[in-house]
Amino acid sequence: MFLSDVVKALILGVVEGLTEFLPISSTGHLIITQQLLGFNDERAKVFAIVIQTGAILAVVIEYRVRHLQILRGLMSGDPRAWRFLVNIAIAFTPLAVLGLLFGHWIKAHLFNATAVAIAFIVGAFLILWAERRAHSIRVPEVDDMTWRDALKVGVAQAFALIPGMSRAGSTIIGGLLFGLSRRAATEFSFFLAVPTLVAAGILDLVEHRDLLGTSDIGIFTAGFVAAFVSAFLAVRGLLRYISRNDFTVFAWYRIAFGLLVLVTGYAGLVDWSPH
Repeated sequence: MFLSDVVKALILGVVEGLTEFLPISSTGHLIITQQLLGFNDERAKVFAIVIQTGAILAVVIEYRVRHLQILRGLMSGDPRAWRFLVNIAIAFTPLAVLGLLFGHWIKAHLFNATAVAIAFIVGAFLILWAERRAHSIRVPEVDDMTWRDALKVGVAQAFALIPGMSRAGSTIIGGLLFGLSRRAATEFSFFLAVPTLVAAGILDLVEHRDLLGTSDIGIFTAGFVAAFVSAFLAVRGLLRYISRNDFTVFAWYRIAFGLLVLVTGYAGLVDWSPH
């Protein structure tokens, strides 16, 4: 294990943690960052699973009280807890089904910098359009959601199968379009991330289990910790931010980032072709 490997692990962990729960696509950022760092081989796929787990843990801890309340409610038969669980299951289903059907094709054809940059820009214009519409808040809190609301958000999340579209962005903006308050849409996105990312991680881990090795424990640990800390800070920061602001700034960031990738590739400054 070289020092440069640890530095790469820390960088990628921070990138994963900061972008996983913001509407700017963690997968897109990881694809581009891994290519810039030259860390996009088969081992990198397992590494991405590990640091993603660190980001998930940050949400679980941030909402630990809420998760414990739901667990107690399920054990005591609280209808609100069971409704919440059903809503999560319903919202999870569209992406799970489409991911199983088209996941391999998407990874083979869309996991590249150019496709990511285009998705960044398209997603940005969707955010700008959603924010300029008149918001009619019908669902102020997560507990007010019906199964129909959950299904609509789940369908929106399925667009995140396209790298660069952003899972968080798809669910949050979808929630806003379907009448959720800004906070309800954001929190439901956080809760929905746990089963979604865990399921995706398990599938990838099983598929690439032969690539696991004890020699990588050091860089995996560094990336995991970096992702956990940065995701924890990002989640808290986003909740404070949305209490006073909308998501327009993320749209302009996506446009700038996407154009930067396209321009540098077209000008030959960076070789974005898959290696």
